[in-house]
Amino acid sequence: MTREELFNEIKRKKSFLCVGLDSDPKKIPSFLKKFDDPVFEFNKRIIDATKRFCVAYKPNIAFYEAQGTKGWESLQKTLDYIPKNIFTISDAKRGDIGNTSNLYARAFFESMNFDSVTVAPYMGNDSVTPFLQYDEKWVILLALTSNIGGLDFQTEKLENGDYLFERVLKKSLEWGNEDNLMYVVGATRADLLTRIRKIVPNSFLLIPGVGAQGGSLEDVAEFGMNDTCGLLVNSSRGIIFASSGEDFADQAKVESEKIQQKMEALLRSKNLI
Repeated sequence: MTREELFNEIKRKKSFLCVGLDSDPKKIPSFLKKFDDPVFEFNKRIIDATKRFCVAYKPNIAFYEAQGTKGWESLQKTLDYIPKNIFTISDAKRGDIGNTSNLYARAFFESMNFDSVTVAPYMGNDSVTPFLQYDEKWVILLALTSNIGGLDFQTEKLENGDYLFERVLKKSLEWGNEDNLMYVVGATRADLLTRIRKIVPNSFLLIPGVGAQGGSLEDVAEFGMNDTCGLLVNSSRGIIFASSGEDFADQAKVESEKIQQKMEALLRSKNLI
């Protein structure tokens, strides 16, 4: 999917919502256990309930690979079920030496056909660039994450006054561009979005941390939105686990529509729709 196609989908749906498919078998409603593949059945119903209101789905790969072969099968069936006009994110957080990254890229872009994959930049150029060799595929580079441990390294000040995450952003522009690189930026770090936008003004940002983790959608839009929206705001637990009962899909629909309506208002306020 190209950047233009993604922005067109945002305008069409009046939404920049990404639904995180963090489908923990321990948390899905118990009545689904009677199905041959409870995780896929759960995801299928979530997708049916939310696809009108979101522009992306983001399975966190850990929830699937922890189940072994069956988990990978559930993931592939889920990916195949997602409508083709919706952007898909493999939240795999890969990033290894070059030959291994080549294989990870083949796994997620060729074997599974995701649109994008999250990648850790710590090992540098040769761990990232293999993912950038695919047309209309995206690397989503971890830049400034919302977890507490992110403060251990990402906001360390360098001698030139930059934060370490700013060094990551600047260096990454030697590897890719706004048409194949996005960045993970936690909503709980919204105060730093202005600094980020000075470095990557036109890039898309994947924003976790709104809702359950305390991030503000309004702050994210105020400081992070650009003239092609430039945001994919993720919500996982707040949507997919809005209910643990047989009405879980209905409640997921309610919650995703609430967020979409807020996003529509924000897009209109920026004259993007």
